[in-house]
Amino acid sequence: MALVEIAPQSGVAFRLSAGKQLKIIDPQGQQVADLLCFNAHEPNEHLSSGRTLDYAGNIYLTAGDPLYSNRSNVMLDITADTVGRHDFLLAPCSAEMFRIIYGEHQPHRGCFGNLAAALRPYGIQPDAIPTAFNCFMNVALDPLSGALKVLPPLSKAGDLIIFEARMDLIVGLTACAAGQSNNFAFKPIHYEISG
Repeated sequence: MALVEIAPQSGVAFRLSAGKQLKIIDPQGQQVADLLCFNAHEPNEHLSSGRTLDYAGNIYLTAGDPLYSNRSNVMLDITADTVGRHDFLLAPCSAEMFRIIYGEHQPHRGCFGNLAAALRPYGIQPDAIPTAFNCFMNVALDPLSGALKVLPPLSKAGDLIIFEARMDLIVGLTACAAGQSNNFAFKPIHYEISG
């Protein structure tokens, strides 16, 4: 499949067959991509940050780490990663988040709204959207207080992360719409399916 561009502050959804590889590329640097996936044959099975972090025993996931479902099945394996810092703690940005945290009165619908719109044709409702694996997002954790701080992504132009599907999936993917997550500049995300 040819390289596909996701426009800034937007999202897409697509099928990814077991055994296929999904390469996500940050073409310009410092741009987050929110990644979700659902079992294509049973969409109530979805990506789980809780299960994945439990089994990894680490919040910093990279090449060699599997991503688990809410049913403890491996959905994706990370097979390559040129950045090594991603986030699996924070939910997709949303209009509600922009209003509550930033006080915006006419907020963008955010990654949550973009994912909900993209996944609707697959029968996935907004309430089924879990915490995303936020590719390239850089969140610091204060070891004493537990406070989270969103920092500029460490990704540079051309950095990538590659996943291999371990089951047939429906994937949601965005070019993140939150300014703080992307060092206050909105850029595209590229992806490619191979194998």
